[in-house]
Amino acid sequence: MANIKSSKKRILVAERNRLRNVAMKSSIKTAVKKVLELSTSADKEALNAALSNVYKLCDKAVSKGVLHKNTAARKKSRLTKALNKIQAK
Repeated sequence: MANIKSSKKRILVAERNRLRNVAMKSSIKTAVKKVLELSTSADKEALNAALSNVYKLCDKAVSKGVLHKNTAARKKSRLTKALNKIQAK
């Protein structure tokens, strides 16, 4: 444990930021699972809304510094590719 007061504060801030980052990444993963689940159903409006939500969450994570822009782009691309593959069947 740190002895200096400012170091103790930085530890608290880093932990708070870590928890926020983990929560945001988890919400992205949950949203992706929801899109994949909806891809087999016939409800196209719900699928488009869920896909839009994933895009929004990824872009928000990039703006907050949680994800790198290329990571977000890769996630969105892979999800779209998977949807196209599922719908082609």
